Amino acid sequence: MAHIRDVTGEDLQIFGEIVARLERLDPETDLRPAVLADLMKLLRADFGASYLWRADLGSFQHGFGFNMNPLNLKSYDEWYQFRDPMTAKLRQRRRASFVEEVLSRRDMLRTEFYNDFLARDGLDHGINMYVFDGDRDLGDFRIWRAAGRPDFERREIDLLNALEPFLHRAMKRGIHRFEALTKRESDVAVLVARGCTDRDIARLLNIGFATVRTHLNNALRKRCCANRAELAAYVTREKLNG
Repeated sequence: MAHIRDVTGEDLQIFGEIVARLERLDPETDLRPAVLADLMKLLRADFGASYLWRADLGSFQHGFGFNMNPLNLKSYDEWYQFRDPMTAKLRQRRRASFVEEVLSRRDMLRTEFYNDFLARDGLDHGINMYVFDGDRDLGDFRIWRAAGRPDFERREIDLLNALEPFLHRAMKRGIHRFEALTKRESDVAVLVARGCTDRDIARLLNIGFATVRTHLNNALRKRCCANRAELAAYVTREKLNG
């Protein structure tokens, strides 16, 4: 980080705390709300949000915000994300970028998205970061400052780039929490929790033995379980919490 300008001792401490938290967070914990407040402080920002693109649903899901009206965020989920002129372009860049790199400020100020969504909470100029593992979207960070605040500068891009490897590693560990099991994968997992063997499952679901193994392996991967016992415990825990 020696090349990043305007970094104070306090900034270095916040950076270190974010990295340490990312390294110790349990994979079952959503790291985004756990680090967003400190990330906002490090970037000297006023507002933040984070989403995960779900290709199967064709929309951004699992969102939350920092210093944003929950009703306004709800309107994004239901309406404005489908009228968003910038996010798809920013996501295609797969790196930390200023919003104005894909949409000029003059053009942004003319949009419904700015006037009826961003401006409602006071978001005025922004920087977005999208974290990928290959082609798999691990999640994003959308950081904004209010009107009258200085524009984001290269400092903020460099800090996000320095954090990216740590964010990537931690987000990759926990991405399974957002991957839904298919109906068959869920059926197999439930039967595993009941103590059924693979041959029992094949007979009960009227599917081939090899197909059972495929569904079981998918469920193990998505739920980050090393074996049948861990998957059974996971299913039981979900039932208790659900």
